Amino acid sequence: MWIGNPGSLREIKDGAKSYDRSPDLGVTEFRALSGGVTTWAPPARPRRVKASWELMQRPDFEHLDALARRLTAPGPVALVDPLAGNLLGGAQAAGIGNTSKWAAKPAGAVLLYGGNFGDYVANTVSVEATPGALYWQHPTWPGVPVAPGSVLTWWVPGLVESGAPVGSLRVEWYSAAGAVISTTTGGGARPMVATVPAGAAYIRPGAEFTATGMWALGASVLALGDVSAAVMAGARPTGEGCPAYSITGYSHAASAGDGRFRDIALELVEVTGSANG
Repeated sequence: MWIGNPGSLREIKDGAKSYDRSPDLGVTEFRALSGGVTTWAPPARPRRVKASWELMQRPDFEHLDALARRLTAPGPVALVDPLAGNLLGGAQAAGIGNTSKWAAKPAGAVLLYGGNFGDYVANTVSVEATPGALYWQHPTWPGVPVAPGSVLTWWVPGLVESGAPVGSLRVEWYSAAGAVISTTTGGGARPMVATVPAGAAYIRPGAEFTATGMWALGASVLALGDVSAAVMAGARPTGEGCPAYSITGYSHAASAGDGRFRDIALELVEVTGSANG
């Protein structure tokens, strides 16, 4: 996995002894005396990731130790999970919900309808003018945190299947300061595979249209690695998200001899409902 403050993500190469990323649905149950059962689930469901190591290289330990003690930045931190099939959020990957998860360039060239009427309503894309591009936004940062040198696949199968005139796929690369440093484009007829350039801390994916009209937004995929063949074959990874995390639990015990450390444990909780992290 990659973990750190955006712009300084570090890959932890030592395999964790345990790695728990099970979803915490937060469902509670109430049983009435009459026998009726009522269940309740919170509207925001933070995700927890727990990892522990028996052995870890000293530079990796020092990196996690600095993060846990907030020595490099107050937080939150980014966690790029190699097991995530889609770095987009769940609703965003499905094309449903609040339209603030997307933005148009230039403003007003592309509009979304549907999601503003409910968190579970599918969105429709209305292209008002061309050229116009729609970008997928991260809720906390300028884009999804990435590590330079890693490979990503970007694809909009929902738009392609609905017949939308996607002329090109594009991704914007942002620095840690939030400035655009470069843009990569690819043909809209197939997934785009791109390598994160040096100096990039975030990626913001988008699609540019070549004609006006209305189409269903549908599913989209931003995945680690070159998975272009899988998504072209019909794979639709559900959104896992690359959210902001706060470290809530941390412990370690040093071992003697080889300069490594034993019994390192880290617990992270997703930051939700924050506009600025």
